[in-house]
Amino acid sequence: MEKQPARNESAPPGFRDGRRTLLKASVAAAAAAPMVLTPRKTEAQVVVLPPSPPTAQWAWMEELPLVDTPLLATTLTPAPTLAANLAAGECGRASHQRFAELTATPPQMYQLTAKENPLWRYTHADNAYYPAQPVWGYEGNSSGVVSMPGPTIHARYGTPVILRIRNELPPLHSGFGSPEISTHLHNMHTPSESDGYAGDFYSPQQQGPTLTAPGSFNDHFYPNVYAGLDEFAPGSPIGDSREALGSLFYHDHTEGVTAPNVLKGLLGRYNIYDALDTGNETTGLRLPSGPYDYNLTFADKRFDSGGRLFFDELNPEGVLGDKTVVNGKIEPTLRVARRKYRFRLLSAGPSRFYEFYLQNAGRTTIYTYTIISSDGNLLPNPLINQFRVRLAPAERADIVIDFSRFPLGTTLYLVNQLVQIETRQPTAAQAPGTQVLKFIVDRNPSEPDTTPVLTASTPLRPLRTLTAAELAGPTVRSWNFERSSGMWSVNGQFFNVLTARATITKGATEIWEFINNDNGWQHPIHVHFEEGRILSKFQNGVSVPIPPIERGRKDVFVLGPNSSMRVLFRFRDFTGKYLMHCHNLTHEDHAMMVRYDIV
Repeated sequence: MEKQPARNESAPPGFRDGRRTLLKASVAAAAAAPMVLTPRKTEAQVVVLPPSPPTAQWAWMEELPLVDTPLLATTLTPAPTLAANLAAGECGRASHQRFAELTATPPQMYQLTAKENPLWRYTHADNAYYPAQPVWGYEGNSSGVVSMPGPTIHARYGTPVILRIRNELPPLHSGFGSPEISTHLHNMHTPSESDGYAGDFYSPQQQGPTLTAPGSFNDHFYPNVYAGLDEFAPGSPIGDSREALGSLFYHDHTEGVTAPNVLKGLLGRYNIYDALDTGNETTGLRLPSGPYDYNLTFADKRFDSGGRLFFDELNPEGVLGDKTVVNGKIEPTLRVARRKYRFRLLSAGPSRFYEFYLQNAGRTTIYTYTIISSDGNLLPNPLINQFRVRLAPAERADIVIDFSRFPLGTTLYLVNQLVQIETRQPTAAQAPGTQVLKFIVDRNPSEPDTTPVLTASTPLRPLRTLTAAELAGPTVRSWNFERSSGMWSVNGQFFNVLTARATITKGATEIWEFINNDNGWQHPIHVHFEEGRILSKFQNGVSVPIPPIERGRKDVFVLGPNSSMRVLFRFRDFTGKYLMHCHNLTHEDHAMMVRYDIV
């Protein structure tokens, strides 16, 4: 096949060349049943799969917990070390960057263990169509509970975190996925050795090509500093507070099997606070907090006739889920109080786009809410009186819903009205849509709601002013996302874990141009490590306005059909290898990914 990556002959001892094998098998699969290549292009006709078993009779019987309980800090034994502790079983990672400097404040320490839960239920136990079945997830500390999503970590800028992630997945298992892990904290400003690079996967038996040894755990160092550390406060861990994030998530990023591993449950949430977004509704912006600050994670999944999770990891088209799972459950219920809530929405993929509306039980009325963030970054000002928010895979949006408008006993639904029939892209919004989450307003708050009523002029997180000089001077790189030989490529090349396609000097500002010259696909492009600012967008060669929700800082850039955009990035503070890729996880696994190095 054209431009097929060469086998890695220089990989360290112990590296199983499974990802290259998987990519080769995927190319072969693209030319075999059930895919049929058309003569016009290297497009593939998608085979229609049977629907998942019914759930309607048992809908809304599963209730989500009232509070998103955070992971507790712990003591790590053995203690974390600057270099990899190979003797204790740590994988062969590189040494932590700037460790002494950025741990002047003692780190908070946490532990997660990737394990299998053999008896997960996606629906109520009375639904015989869906048996208890194995999933992969994270156990927090030693709780014995393996959940999907994993435990939420609550962090704070200025307090570093060391997160020890153990791998106790079964080395022998049935079905899709692979029991090596490499965990990416999307999109924290993190040294590359802790970023979850696709080649840094490990298990006690295996190592990725960019590690020096296998291991049972990896200590990830998250300094929790703002980007611009060197520019704004040389020698001290402060940085530019305008660069703060808020709503992040961690997920597996193992080369070639990110989609199946995440689909099986290897993801969780990471909320981070500072002096503005404090996590306390009596200080800073006074946004809803505690039990009223709630993560909602949406994922599309498809099940076979026996009610078991199904995925074809060799198919470069992927598998579009026809069931939306919310925090690990199909059609769950959340009971809410009559007051304001902050919901942190995440589209976890692998492939479905969403457009969410708040709807009454009779499907006759749509209610408004306020959007305060995009991709985990607070906007400069709220977007008030919004009826909808659209999310591509890996996009996030924080919204504020005021339930005090509704009398006790009111039933509401979060509804996805976006129609999508294949993994490539959605079509259009269509009412009344699919109900994915039920709200029941069942109580008055136990204390007065003192959070502010947000207006269009309420200041949230300010943006840094872009100067004419920095817009005129940067290097411009163009990245064309395309189909090649039945696979997914960038600039006509497939991902090679050992080869950097761009080398960037630390501190540089660059403009990246993302291009999609095809009308058959949309690509949510994710750039690790730094947020970007969209400068311009073009559709069919014509300049189009940048939507208000995309005018803040973002780390996922939705590249529509026959479109392009220019995005400004600053690459600061740390060096090493990072990734840029399509976050349709099937496209990522099938080689639509680029390594770039900061030097």
